[in-house]
Formats: sequence, C-alpha cells, structure tokens
Amino acid sequence: METLNYKRFGEGQPLIILHGFLGSLDNWLTLAKKFSENFDVILIDQRNHGKSFHSNEFGYEVMVADLEQLIDHLKLEDPILLGHSMGGKTVMQYAAFYPQQIDKLIVADIGPKAYPVHHDQILRGLQEIPIDKIDSRQDADEILSKYVEFASTRVFLLKNLKRTFDGFDWKMNLPVLTKKINEVGKPLIYHLPIETETLFIRGGSSGYIPDEDWEDIEEIFSNANLVTVENAGHWLHAENPQRFYELVTNFLV
Repeated sequence: METLNYKRFGEGQPLIILHGFLGSLDNWLTLAKKFSENFDVILIDQRNHGKSFHSNEFGYEVMVADLEQLIDHLKLEDPILLGHSMGGKTVMQYAAFYPQQIDKLIVADIGPKAYPVHHDQILRGLQEIPIDKIDSRQDADEILSKYVEFASTRVFLLKNLKRTFDGFDWKMNLPVLTKKINEVGKPLIYHLPIETETLFIRGGSSGYIPDEDWEDIEEIFSNANLVTVENAGHWLHAENPQRFYELVTNFLV
C-alpha cells in the first residue's frame, strides 16, 4: 500500500491535519508552523490530491485506510486529528472506525450528514482549461473566471497547477475527482455513540453546520462542542486564521 505525501513540523503530541476537496497540505503551512510550537504536526495530501498518489479508488473508506497506514508507518501514538470539509469527513470516519486509536478530534466546517453535490460548476471550469495549451496561470484564471466568480477561490483552485517541462499539468487527479464527486458528500458510517472528545468549528457565514443540525450531531458525537468563527465562511481557517488557531489551541492545551 502506498504512503500519503506529508510534511512534518515540531515536537510533542502528534497533530494530523487533513485538507478539503481540491486542496492540499500547502493550504495549511502557515497554521501548521504555529501549531508546531506545541505539537508534532503532520500535514497530509489525501489521495488524488497534492503530491500524493493517484488512484481510481476514491471515497472515505479508502481515505481512512490511507490515514491508518500513515499513522502505522510513522508509529504515531494518541494522535489528534484535525480535518477541514472533506478532510473533516475523513477524520470523523476514522474516529467512527478506530475510536481507541486517537486522542481528540477537530472538525472544521462540515457535519456527518449527507451533502448534495455542489462543486459541479468548479469542476466544469477546471475541465475547460486546456492544460496542455495554456502559457500562464493568468490564461487559466481567465478561463476559470467564467465559471468561478470569486478571485480568492480561483487562486485556491489554481494552486493545483504545476509547471512541467512542456508547460502545465494538474497536481490533483481531476478525471477521478470529477467522476467520483458523489463520494465527497456521502454521510458518515457509524455506530452510536462516538465518545471521542470533539470540537466542531464552523464559519459564521457558512451554511455547512446550521443550528438545526447540532442536536443530530450531538447524538452521534456524545462528547462534542461547537464554536463559531465570526466573519468567516467555509474556508474559516484561511479567512480568520488567528481566531481559528486560538480556538484549536484552547481546546488542546
């Protein structure tokens, strides 16, 4: 079994951080270096993302298996898991399957429920970029802007571009991620209750964890708390990193 690409910083109790859909470990470098003042931080590229291996298999069960393999490979004991969006679903699923193997859980702006597919427009735009013909990131941005309105979102997405000898290519496995997009929104597989101490952090202007979902979440995660990062949306860790850092640190230290 292949090992996920990762970067490691600091010393102390292991803190593993998993990015969201179409992201990579690079999205978390700044926060990881701050967390590394107190923890042994391991940033991960999930399969079909970043510099990790490409595979036709994609879904939470195989992503949990990837995480289990890496924890075993690095011989980590009592790790803390932190995941954003798709990464949050991965760490929740890990806690459901292996509750005795982790210490604490932090879930950033995602719940255990099923979510409808809502990346169609983004994927369509990425597919419209003639990756073998563009001369610059600006070329790609101009095409993507017809599908993705916000410049900040396009900057995030185009971090998936890499230069090659011939021009550009995608880091992520765009064909498989497009084909298997339904996997991203699937609900958690669990047996009640999950007793791992868990912190859910949501963006104040994000709709991923509405108030009415909290009672259902507490039924699944019996030892959970919810906090809100005001003035932040779904990418709360990027939009208000200082507050996000404070909330995570207060939970862990």
